[in-house]
Amino acid sequence: MTTDTRSTGSRSPDAAEEEPYEDELAQGLRASDEVAFAAVYRRWGSLVHTMATRSLGDAHEAEDVTQQVFLGAWRGRDGYRPERGPLGAWLVGITRRKIIDALAARTRRLTLIDSMTADADAQRHEAGAPDDILDRVLLADALSRLPRPQREVLCMAFYEDLTQTQIAHRTDLPLGTVKSHTRRGLHRLREGIEQGRTGGNTA
Repeated sequence: MTTDTRSTGSRSPDAAEEEPYEDELAQGLRASDEVAFAAVYRRWGSLVHTMATRSLGDAHEAEDVTQQVFLGAWRGRDGYRPERGPLGAWLVGITRRKIIDALAARTRRLTLIDSMTADADAQRHEAGAPDDILDRVLLADALSRLPRPQREVLCMAFYEDLTQTQIAHRTDLPLGTVKSHTRRGLHRLREGIEQGRTGGNTA
């Protein structure tokens, strides 16, 4: 008995070959086969990157998310269940979760900056114009005392409204390094301003 694949009107010979090939990749991934993993990356990497770029609007953040998706797929390969759906759908699910994580991280960064600005505004309104000038002097002094990398990162975040990913791209620093400079810089900045208000030394 012969089967005419054209009679379905919806599947081509190439499409018919896709499912066995995808099954082989899934089996290879679950078996920790690095060759299969590389093939998975080549096949779905572009789709994952496109989804991330459309959602985040930032090519560099999208690249970071793409790496996280496939790293997560490799580390979580034992959790893939073929009976629950194809490998491509599983990767899309991971991509959506990583995009949500990236958006949440962006929100946290902006919230941190906004909270510092709001605190400074509240203090200025309570204390009046003299403290407004004092805060500016203390902020400039505290910034000038930061190590150069921390100072540059915070200035780009505060005055140019750049995201950490954009700062990493501009400075050619790893994103993790930019995050570390931001965290440490903000901590030292708060300490310097508080010490300045109380008359302490900002060593």
